[in-house]
Amino acid sequence: MAGDKFLYNNGGVLTEKIANQASAGAGDAGKVVALDSTGRIDSTMMPVGIGADTVSLVASEALSAGNFVNIYNNAGTPNCRKADASTTGKQAHGFVLAAVSNGASGTVYLAGQNTQLSSLTAGDVFLSDTTPGGVVATAPTGSGKTVQRVGVAVSATVADFRPLAPIVLA
Repeated sequence: MAGDKFLYNNGGVLTEKIANQASAGAGDAGKVVALDSTGRIDSTMMPVGIGADTVSLVASEALSAGNFVNIYNNAGTPNCRKADASTTGKQAHGFVLAAVSNGASGTVYLAGQNTQLSSLTAGDVFLSDTTPGGVVATAPTGSGKTVQRVGVAVSATVADFRPLAPIVLA
């Protein structure tokens, strides 16, 4: 991405320079920063602990943008899969904003707004027991189902991820 250019005083000579696109760390302190294609500062420009709370994990199945995911131990390695309220042990720990192929690494958001949803009604949303990775407006019912409020729908396409502890129904 080509960033805007600016002029700076280089030993008395006005010199054109392109704003930084990504940070190389402390060596870039004090430099002018360009916004990315979404109009935001690239996360590499932020200090550790500032920005989206994410982890990169291998998906053990194909994930679609917007899926809520379960993080689990796969032979000693953390992996992610679609969260699923139809069974125990697959509660939602995060979500993905971009599709991830089976066996590929993807970014899992552990907090924040899931902006890749559709057909939501404002209010509480629960992990779905009929669509793995999805959410519903009404808590699942029935023995063995997991009830987990995963957040609040703030529009038809956005849910603020604020998960509660899951409860397995008797």
